[in-house]
Amino acid sequence: MYFSPFNKEKTESMATAASGLVRRRLADKLADSLTAPLPAATPRRMRGTVSLPGKATAVIGMRRAGKTTFLHQLRRERLAAGVARERLPYINFEDEVLAGMQAAQLGFLLDEYYRRYPGLRARETVTWCFDEIQAVPGWERFVRRLLDTEQVEIFLSGSSAALLSREVATSMRGRGWEVLIHPFSFEEFLRHRALLVPEHPEQVSAAERSALEHHLLAYLETGGFPEAQALPPADRHELLLRYVDVAMLRDVMERHGVTNVAGLHWLVRHLLGNPGALFSVEKFHARLKSQGIAIARDTLHALLGYVEDCFLVRTLWVEAASERRRMVNPRKVHPVDPGLIPIFDQTGRANRGHALEAAVRVELERRRMQVTYVKTKEGYEVDFLARAPAQPPVLIQVAADLDEQATREREIRALLAAKAEHPRASLHLVTLAPESATEVPDSVQVHPAWSWFLAASPSEDRIRTSVGKP
Repeated sequence: MYFSPFNKEKTESMATAASGLVRRRLADKLADSLTAPLPAATPRRMRGTVSLPGKATAVIGMRRAGKTTFLHQLRRERLAAGVARERLPYINFEDEVLAGMQAAQLGFLLDEYYRRYPGLRARETVTWCFDEIQAVPGWERFVRRLLDTEQVEIFLSGSSAALLSREVATSMRGRGWEVLIHPFSFEEFLRHRALLVPEHPEQVSAAERSALEHHLLAYLETGGFPEAQALPPADRHELLLRYVDVAMLRDVMERHGVTNVAGLHWLVRHLLGNPGALFSVEKFHARLKSQGIAIARDTLHALLGYVEDCFLVRTLWVEAASERRRMVNPRKVHPVDPGLIPIFDQTGRANRGHALEAAVRVELERRRMQVTYVKTKEGYEVDFLARAPAQPPVLIQVAADLDEQATREREIRALLAAKAEHPRASLHLVTLAPESATEVPDSVQVHPAWSWFLAASPSEDRIRTSVGKP
């Protein structure tokens, strides 16, 4: 095909104009970030270190969980600590004008910033917040250069673990640090609604305890997505359903080029509709085949990984000394937020036990604990075996109530059998109805669920219910 010199000049002119538009947009965003009021929101509580010198902090998590809000929270905290506003730039790259932007154009931001504030270069630390920076191909090289050549603190955001978590681990060549943002915890849920958060849960009055039990039930039903908090049930369900749809579209189908849309929808509906259940790709593959849905096992394995990468679900492997045993056993799957359960539960019943177990699973991850589930040699199952560095492991069983003797005996029997295989572990039972935990051995610590969520550590014996002993 022949291109005339006129067409070449026209193309170059259009490219120059587009580049100029991107620069003007970046300059406007930079100026706005240093002058516009900082958004206020419920502060998030993070466990552990948020940033390390010489590393870029990647703030990751499911869409709409509050990552952008957390970036602004960091800016507000530094401003309150005396950091000048001009040292707190924030750029959001999720902008149609910036579509197609390349990493080479990111250097303009640095040039424009130090043209405005030349006195800060090499003298003061500048905290850069880059929101949805994965939209710019090659962003990692720019961030590494910034860390190597300037006095900076860098925070990045992204919606999918595949977008930032793995790239920070590889492309950043050891220069990355991760902070995971989940929807509100129970404590954040209370603060967001201006409700009582007791400083000493073990010292609350009977009236305060009843109120906290009521609020926990509301939390298990509503979930922790910030935008869903004030909505009536029908609107909340619609909003959360859209969250799931967008996550599937943007973070799975578009990101990974998934073409088997039917298989993906069946998988997501099954995982979110069966919280806490054991999931086997082989069994699910056979189920789809019986329904006439053609999909390869390898494709299902990949889809499960993609769905976890975008934080829709959290999966658990069985506790095992051998890799082979771990791989051949099914995984347990929980939604990232209990508010998603009623949308996909086909029974139409409020299952508080499943919601409580899902909330405990995510809370353990918030506490930065390594978590598996236990299958004893007798075939008994314990919901969680959780480990934190330099601390003994904890075995946790979750039950909505223990009114039925068979249920109570089953839960205790599993804990005691698991203890025989993990002798260093302490035993914990988390329940919505601690008064039903009768005839529980002294070796098992019973935690009212509301107090467990508000405790500093699941291994801390915050409350021991006064129940009868065998």
